[in-house]
Amino acid sequence: MTDRRTQREVVSFVRRSTRMNPGQERAWAARDRFLVEVPRRETSTSIAVGTMIDWAEVFGRVAPMVVEIGSGTGDSLAAMAAAAPERNHVAFEVFRPALASTMIKLGAVGATNVRLVDANGVEGLRELFAPGSISEVWTFFPDPWHKARHHKRRLIDEEFGALVASRLTDDGVWRIATDWADYAEHCREVLDDHPDLVNLYADGFAPRLATRPVTKYERRGLNAGRKVFDLAYRRQSAPLCTPSPASHTSVSGATSPTGREVPPDPPSRSQSSPIEPA
Repeated sequence: MTDRRTQREVVSFVRRSTRMNPGQERAWAARDRFLVEVPRRETSTSIAVGTMIDWAEVFGRVAPMVVEIGSGTGDSLAAMAAAAPERNHVAFEVFRPALASTMIKLGAVGATNVRLVDANGVEGLRELFAPGSISEVWTFFPDPWHKARHHKRRLIDEEFGALVASRLTDDGVWRIATDWADYAEHCREVLDDHPDLVNLYADGFAPRLATRPVTKYERRGLNAGRKVFDLAYRRQSAPLCTPSPASHTSVSGATSPTGREVPPDPPSRSQSSPIEPA
């Protein structure tokens, strides 16, 4: 007899309750405006192998593509997408109330250049985007999974680094932010010597991206005394170049656990782990 039980994959998230407040319910009822439906495999956050999406048709244009993995309640996404109307943005999030909150915020700022996918972002990156097709990948404040036995759940590892590198354009950038020093060091240990990636900054840590707003979630971490660490990588085949300082703001100086200097970087944070209601 065939065992049809679904084998659970190790993922970087835990799906939370789907209970919504009235505003979120209204936004979710009108989700067709922003949500792109995808075929599934056995699990509710999966994407069927071989799924293809014509993003030019979805957006009605060809434009530089930005992909965010774990967009949370959309505080960063809404502000950053509204500030870059010349770009298309696709965000992956598995928490439906957070997606509904994101839709509310996108509507409030008039951002029509965003589409949301209710699915595992790793599978989305692998299945829905061709190699060399993404201008920027954002991984802002992924769950650090502190306990050693949970480290296997961390999103950023060598395999994910290879996937991101394969999807970036030659001049594309992978932007990472975390307010946990040990996770920042983990990222550098995994990515600085990655065969497919190049750290854009000789000192290791990047200046804070000026266009990323400080969210309530990030502010809470800063108030608790944590510092924000930014990282930026390009694919190995791309030339190393340091973006103009004019495109970034500096942050309060921080030092990593190994003594590396972190360029000044004022408070900032998006989502990807704890979620706040709209």
